[in-house]
Amino acid sequence: MKFEEKTIQQETIFEGKVITVEKHQVKLPNDQESIREIVKHRGAVCILAVKDNKVLFVEQYRKAMEHTLIEIPAGKLEPNETRENTALRELEEETGYSSKNIKKLFDFYVSPGFCNEYVSLFLADDLFEQNELSLDEDEFVRKFWLTTEEMKSWLVEGKFQDAKTIIAVQYYLTNCLS
Repeated sequence: MKFEEKTIQQETIFEGKVITVEKHQVKLPNDQESIREIVKHRGAVCILAVKDNKVLFVEQYRKAMEHTLIEIPAGKLEPNETRENTALRELEEETGYSSKNIKKLFDFYVSPGFCNEYVSLFLADDLFEQNELSLDEDEFVRKFWLTTEEMKSWLVEGKFQDAKTIIAVQYYLTNCLS
């Protein structure tokens, strides 16, 4: 049996600055029909920024959760922008740092049950301060560094609640310690 679903009809429900929401009527593999609500997103990057055996984090308020989250720097792709350029731009905007050595580690879907957002995780080391933060006018962040021991503790204590950050911290703890 093929698990593919065929779209019979598609309707755009909402088009915003960050997402588009679509409603799809689909034909299932068993020939039944169903409705799928899909969030379309242009994609994003996140950056595991490392310097002197510490990792750079940002704290920012997330309206959808109604509280602040501790995250690695991240941001959405702009039209016609490469993922690497997005990573360097977001690192600089959110933290004031840049990197002479940035490498894509891997890509992943955030929530494939209803959203097509595809995120690339980059490792940036050889960091240097570029300038002051140049945040978007509606963006407010606090940057800070954590040691390996602090990250282990925060991971166990559940202080990281953001999937991309948990993935990055686990990657660092598994692969980046000498």
